Amino acid sequence: MLVPPISRGKHINTSTMANRKIKNPFTTSETYNCFGCSPRNQIGLQLEFEEEGDWITAEWTPKRDYEGWFNVLHGGLQTTLLDELGSWVVFVKMGTAGVTSKLEIKFIKPVHVDKGTVRIKGRIKEIRRNIAIIEALLYGGDGELCAVSTMHYFAFAQEKAREMMMLLGPQAFFKND
Repeated sequence: MLVPPISRGKHINTSTMANRKIKNPFTTSETYNCFGCSPRNQIGLQLEFEEEGDWITAEWTPKRDYEGWFNVLHGGLQTTLLDELGSWVVFVKMGTAGVTSKLEIKFIKPVHVDKGTVRIKGRIKEIRRNIAIIEALLYGGDGELCAVSTMHYFAFAQEKAREMMMLLGPQAFFKND
């Protein structure tokens, strides 16, 4: 499966598109404590996601505690944001779970903490057998593109994902309207 290339310019406001808030179905488990997306993890990122057409997106406001250099968001946290996004692309767009097998990131410019909320967006670029190739973008609070990532996710068969991770299929990620 091939999808069109991603625009790498300044972030395009897609607020006029019909977005769907993604429900986190893992929150029903008392032992769920994901650093990236658990709302109960007090030191975590507590990401919440939306679906915007082919894209999965999230916004997150960095704190000064996450600096690597003066007023610059640590590169490891930028990578974590994009890696977490990749897993949610697999959850929602493939209806299964996966694990990161390869992650490449290009840091284009610093993400300044004092610029406010960052935005991440990712989509499936290609699927090769059970490997999802995901391209993801990170925009700083000023709307400028700051990092680009290509990730390879080993996608589990849906039966295996249900068995291992309590994954209930793609319908579990959307609220009943």
